[in-house]
Amino acid sequence: MAELTGLWLIGARGSVATTAVCGLAALRAGLAPATGCVSEQLELDPAVFPGWDQLVVGGHDISSTPLEKRADELAEAGVIPRRILAMIGDELRRVDDAIRPGYHPSSHPGAQAAAAARLVEDLLEFKRLNNLARVVVVNVSSTEPPVPPLPEHEDLDALKRALADPERCVLTPSSLAAYAAFTAGCAFVDFTPSPGLLLPVLTDLARSVGVPYAGRDGKTGETLLRSVLAPMFSARGLRVHSWSGTNLLGGGDGANLANPTKAEGKLESKARGLAALLGPDVTAPLHIDNVPDLGERKVAWDYVSFEGFLGARMSLQFSWDGYDSALAAPLVLDLARLTAGAQVAGQAGPLGALGFFFKDPLGSDEHRLAEQARELTEWVRATAA
Repeated sequence: MAELTGLWLIGARGSVATTAVCGLAALRAGLAPATGCVSEQLELDPAVFPGWDQLVVGGHDISSTPLEKRADELAEAGVIPRRILAMIGDELRRVDDAIRPGYHPSSHPGAQAAAAARLVEDLLEFKRLNNLARVVVVNVSSTEPPVPPLPEHEDLDALKRALADPERCVLTPSSLAAYAAFTAGCAFVDFTPSPGLLLPVLTDLARSVGVPYAGRDGKTGETLLRSVLAPMFSARGLRVHSWSGTNLLGGGDGANLANPTKAEGKLESKARGLAALLGPDVTAPLHIDNVPDLGERKVAWDYVSFEGFLGARMSLQFSWDGYDSALAAPLVLDLARLTAGAQVAGQAGPLGALGFFFKDPLGSDEHRLAEQARELTEWVRATAA
């Protein structure tokens, strides 16, 4: 019997996670093609990388809304075809039964050490009950605001002492999730711009237990286009003076990022990618607006001012209108397969070759999509060798 891999979703009842669960069930049942799944184009070795039938899903969430209800809401919004929902109800209920209460300091007061221990036990129990060879934890929860490093973040012993203090909250939920994942021997993928993997003490922990990690901030829309178009200007010797962007978001993502503090991490992630592609001197204002009427859709509009031969001033404008959950969900499934393959191959630490999927890739300074795609393909071949 083929080995099974767990896919544990942080934010398991959110839009991205629900779409991923529905999509995985549809793929298994032959109800939909694997459109948007990059891993289907990579000729993955089944002895290293798990197939769709080898993924078992569970997760954490602070929401108690049943997965079936979230899926119904997404169908109403146009993200998930309603004809599919009628045929995957059993799978949605099975996954819903495997979702455990997530951590948030407002609802789980007390020492974070106790909260971390509970998260670890949830992961170990999930692995044990489903006879899993390994578990990949993927964070698709709401974006958190950036946080400054604290003295307790400097080494693992200091962190453990701070976590035992019931009067303090030293890790954000995303960082606590990463800590729990590594403590349980699980790989971790951060699909958000949250500070989860930015603490060296946590990435040192991953290396010490020998597990891989990847992130940050899934590249699904506007930044995806930027990573293709910005290298074009450089390759043709055209000078970009400014690159302005506007993002209009609805749904839970728009409501969450309406908070300027929470939007800060997302804006920083986007800005770093563009600066890496064009240099720091390009004027690049960017802002995010919450437009509830858009529902699950995300609209981006960019204006690029550039200079050509003899100083001729020109511009490029483009817009992007899509369902972010439908763009992100197949990438979440891809990352589960690829990260699991890295763990099978004995890789530990940052998976820079998975930068193809991220706005702010860990373990890589490459932001050009074509180069990232080449690196990803070469890594897959080398991992399976």
